[in-house]
Amino acid sequence: MHYTTLGSTGLRVSVAGLGTGGSSRLGLRAGKTEDESARLIEEAFGLGVNFIDTAPSYGTEGVVGKALKIIPRDRLVIATKSPIHRGDEWWTPARVTESLDKSLRLMGTDYVDVFNLHGVEWDEYDHALMIAQALAAEKQKGKIRHIGVTENPINDFTNAMLKRAMSDSVWEVFMVGFHMMHQGARNNVFPITRQKGIGTLLMFAVRSIFADPPRVAREMKELAAKGLVEKWLGETGDPLGFLIHEGGASNMTEAAYLFARHEPGVDVVLFGTGDAGHLRTNIASLLKPPLPEADRARIDALFGHLAVGIGLDSNPVR
Repeated sequence: MHYTTLGSTGLRVSVAGLGTGGSSRLGLRAGKTEDESARLIEEAFGLGVNFIDTAPSYGTEGVVGKALKIIPRDRLVIATKSPIHRGDEWWTPARVTESLDKSLRLMGTDYVDVFNLHGVEWDEYDHALMIAQALAAEKQKGKIRHIGVTENPINDFTNAMLKRAMSDSVWEVFMVGFHMMHQGARNNVFPITRQKGIGTLLMFAVRSIFADPPRVAREMKELAAKGLVEKWLGETGDPLGFLIHEGGASNMTEAAYLFARHEPGVDVVLFGTGDAGHLRTNIASLLKPPLPEADRARIDALFGHLAVGIGLDSNPVR
């Protein structure tokens, strides 16, 4: 495993981070028991993964708690989250603190390494900032080591919320959406996070477009029809085939992981899985050498201008 420091937090983290949400939720959605899912965390830990990302809405904090009965607490870096706004209800600092305390009980731990405010939209930012400032008391008590915020790239695909957050020192960690066809954070986010020492957790490196080659072809056809990418990309069934070659990536998913992993400014690349074989394959991909510079340059030239939210779950071409 390769390790880095998460911004200026001082946390030593694996570059591969196990996400417990998404479509798999550690296999719970496919019928795994919590004990079986906990064993997946144990296997990831055995392969060197020490960063685990969870959230109340994922339903996996209890699974993390089961894993912590086997793995020493100080060997894992754990991030969880709280919403600040649901429906018509704006959560108060007391409600967010209640969520934090419940997360700690479910995981059987006294503290969380990173506590993120979850999926904050641009127009919710002022409320998020107020909540974060109020959480200083919980941090003083030792229940939170570092405070972060996660964007919602499905809706906010220009990093508008994070652009606002950059000027406020309360944030120590950002969770950012970034992948081969969604590169805005390269200019919008990473220069400032690197300058200020804000740690970065990367989501959507693969999920879910680059695990589905026919979907890539469909998306490229739509983008080409709108004049947003070169015409030939919409006329081939394998628009990213140029990345698969000796000395390059062995498949599209691997190419996507390598592109994200080696982007300057990225600390941890999150991935989700419910399968032990898939877990090992993802980790192996993230530990391979970077894509050839010519391939990276071609990805940048073909897709670096896109700011339409392509490939972010079910987000349509806009």
